[in-house]
Amino acid sequence: MPKIIPSGDALGAEVLGVDLSKPLDDETFLAVESAFNEHSVICIRNQDLDPATFVAYASRYGEPQNLYLNNYAMPGHPEILYVSNIQENGKDIGHADAGVVWHSDMSFEKNPPRATVLHAKEVPVMEDGTVLGDTLFASGVKAYESLNDEIKEKLKGKQVVHDVLGRRRQTGSGGQDNDKRKAVPLMRHPAVRTHPYTGQKVLYVFKGECVDMDGMETEDAVSLIDELAMTVIREEFIYRHKWQVGDVLMWDNCAVQHLAIHDYELPMRRMMWRTTVGYTDVYE
Repeated sequence: MPKIIPSGDALGAEVLGVDLSKPLDDETFLAVESAFNEHSVICIRNQDLDPATFVAYASRYGEPQNLYLNNYAMPGHPEILYVSNIQENGKDIGHADAGVVWHSDMSFEKNPPRATVLHAKEVPVMEDGTVLGDTLFASGVKAYESLNDEIKEKLKGKQVVHDVLGRRRQTGSGGQDNDKRKAVPLMRHPAVRTHPYTGQKVLYVFKGECVDMDGMETEDAVSLIDELAMTVIREEFIYRHKWQVGDVLMWDNCAVQHLAIHDYELPMRRMMWRTTVGYTDVYE
């Protein structure tokens, strides 16, 4: 059976004793899935998967989702997105500035994905061996638990408007893909989600992307949203993942937000394979 090593932070764990190049038996998979539901972010290190095997493992958690940024999809495997700064003929082959603001993947969809799975093929390394490009994860569960009763009551039944373009208004980056983003309609989700597997309450708001809230003037709504979003990313709610080649890292898109640290540039290369799986209804 796999061994689960919690990170010691608000979330995150490493799973030992698992070889994803072979199908997991049901007992082993249930142990890994249980760790995922409990810790929200899990990492299985030292893997070297081909695309089919990578997707087969991820699909144990749900159906792979279609990618609206399909121009960065792996040829022959449209469910795999390249997250990479590598260029060919002067153009990015992958989503180079992915994750530059705090967010939850595909939160602007009607049915956001249960999980995102990332497989590290290349990581940026300095001459002294320091690995760059960490990813930070913040617990929306812990954030909700920290709220006082007055705020919890105020948020009951509140719907929030999600606009994918709001992320890029914060950064001004990624403009080459904005036509695809403009085609994505606005979406409404509860400010507080009930986790479909654990039953926990989760604060589900994002600075920039969430642009309005039911029953409030827009200016007041955005002010409250920003305050709540800052609560989620308090230091005590964060786990920082330091990548290694071969990592298979997966996170729970209901329970956590994440942020990619872009502290590297070419000629330091980064290549991740990413897939999102499992359609989950959003409900209070």
